[in-house]
Amino acid sequence: MNITDYLLKSQVDDDSLVLITQKEEHSYRDLKNATANLVDTFQSLGIHAGDRIGILGRNSLFWVASYLATMKIGAIAVPFATKIPVNEITDQIEQTGCKALCVEKLLYKRYATKLPESLLVIEEGRLNKSHHVLAGTALEFDKNQDAAWMLTSGTTGKPRIVRITHLNIQANTDSIIQYLELNRHERMMTILPFYYCFGTSLLHTHLKVGASLILGDSIAFPEKILDLMEEKACTGFAGVPTTFQIYLRNSTFPKRKLPTLKKIQQAGGKLSTVLIKELIQTRPQTKIYIMYGQTEATARLSYLPPELLKTKLNSIGRGIPNVELKVVNKDGNEVKPEEIGEIIARGKNISPGYHNNPQANAEKFTDNALKTGDMAKVDDEGFIYIVDRKDDFIKSYGNRVSSQKIEACILEQDEVMAVAVIGVPDPLRGEAIRAFVVLRPNAAITKQEIISHCMKQLARYMIPRDVIFTSDLPTNQHGKVIKSKLKE
Repeated sequence: MNITDYLLKSQVDDDSLVLITQKEEHSYRDLKNATANLVDTFQSLGIHAGDRIGILGRNSLFWVASYLATMKIGAIAVPFATKIPVNEITDQIEQTGCKALCVEKLLYKRYATKLPESLLVIEEGRLNKSHHVLAGTALEFDKNQDAAWMLTSGTTGKPRIVRITHLNIQANTDSIIQYLELNRHERMMTILPFYYCFGTSLLHTHLKVGASLILGDSIAFPEKILDLMEEKACTGFAGVPTTFQIYLRNSTFPKRKLPTLKKIQQAGGKLSTVLIKELIQTRPQTKIYIMYGQTEATARLSYLPPELLKTKLNSIGRGIPNVELKVVNKDGNEVKPEEIGEIIARGKNISPGYHNNPQANAEKFTDNALKTGDMAKVDDEGFIYIVDRKDDFIKSYGNRVSSQKIEACILEQDEVMAVAVIGVPDPLRGEAIRAFVVLRPNAAITKQEIISHCMKQLARYMIPRDVIFTSDLPTNQHGKVIKSKLKE
């Protein structure tokens, strides 16, 4: 199979728009031509199947064409995050063994002097112009051959290199299209970067159905994004928890009508119950999909149907089509309702493992299954409820405490915009609970008022010892809070 051919084989007319920005519009014909040009460029540079090609840039026609052209020739696409230090980029290029790098013109100026001399650099705008037709060369590869290497979000340390095969992408894309009921009329507002697996899944699914993606600049400018959503009549919007914390509590999103918005997708971490309720209240006519996944699953593992959002509040749902999820105890046996265990996943979307990391492979992948590291409960209908990350539990007064439960309690206070809870060493408690809180502009709430609220809602051993006000929380390139940095 060839995953590029699969993604571009929709029934949509080539003149239909695929990528839309504030200033530019690109058709499927433009994308196919740009991809063909890059295929020709790669081949002229002696790049072959199995070689690794890095991609460094913001969401754009160049990024998408680089990604598709790489997989078209059987090379391995390696997307890099854009806002990390120069030394980290060079380390990751070395770690992944990239032979070439497709780089956005603006970013090339930032990194040029630090890139390895042996690296072949394809700068945006400097392509070997080709008149070849993309579909003219039928290249077939083993479905289990690596198509992309995705670097994990790395909230705890150095990112791992997740191997994603042609089959992984096809399986996950087909499943997501099925449960979201996507079609060529979708116009997805895309603020998540394509180098992040959630963002990549938006790209895969909308290309496959021949839909359009509207490219927003950044999550950091919500009013600009909301204006663009209205102007371009977007039908879809997707984000991680920090996205909705900002849009619900520090933007005009709750007041905007957005009449064309039909679907909202949320993944990339657990959204607190109070914010889910606010989202339902804000967008009563919009289908809201609460989803769960991991990079090692090519993005998606489960979803909660919108019609069950109120009756199964706080659940991540059940496995997506063709994915089996189980919650098991330490002996590997399925837990009974309300018992806590680890989520284990099986399906054709599960990565074959990490590149050059046998120890992590042994810990994470066993018996063709993915051990997610997420601890959860299951109700009597099979719906799953995440309790916390295995590594994020706090041991307070001998009790195992979910940091997410405390965070959800603090977020019930309207003046709080974001919160992260960690455990810190304490001679009496074992671990004391510390809450880092970001307040809304002009908020007047005090630390003691936050603690008092927790005392009314939570058990004594779950009450924060400390509340620290901060202007922001440390996050990775995907908007996930890096709790390890809070512990430093």
